[in-house]
Amino acid sequence: MISSLQRLMVEWYDSQKRLSRNPRKSLLERIEKTNPRRTLTSEETKRLSKLEAIADKLKRGENVQNRQLQT
Repeated sequence: MISSLQRLMVEWYDSQKRLSRNPRKSLLERIEKTNPRRTLTSEETKRLSKLEAIADKLKRGENVQNRQLQT
């Protein structure tokens, strides 16, 4: 039978192993747990996809019209 102290030690040891594997990922997971992101509305989702498409074009070195950037 595992005592509560042993269980705490095992949990702490497991968390330390996770931290040592990928500290950036574990930090992002902690931030996400404490500050969950809100879900985007349909309008915001559409705007985000358009912005991502424009960013992809710019990364590939393609031209983007000024009116697209302004809106």
